[in-house]
Amino acid sequence: MRIDPNVSLVYSTDVGRISPAVALKDIPTGDGIVRIHKDSKGRKGKGVSVIKGLGLNDKELKALAQKLKKQCGCGGTVKEFNIEMQTDNREQLKTLLQKLKYTVKLAGG
Repeated sequence: MRIDPNVSLVYSTDVGRISPAVALKDIPTGDGIVRIHKDSKGRKGKGVSVIKGLGLNDKELKALAQKLKKQCGCGGTVKEFNIEMQTDNREQLKTLLQKLKYTVKLAGG
């Protein structure tokens, strides 16, 4: 096989410059209090409840979000170590998280 000096490798999935240590995100640590914010920015007026300060990794956050979605009967997602629930019922989320032994505060309007 002849190698052309004018041709270089453009894309390969074999190796890359991203090291595993850089690819992993650090879990943010808070003060131990879980805060539930109400947010509607960038969502065309639809309100969501954002749960911040859990201090869990991605896998545990997804499992907790799945449990909360089933209990509340609504949708939701995990973004940047926060759980966004498509509900305005923050009191229900507060009681569910308190049953799971979290210290919870309602924050924001």
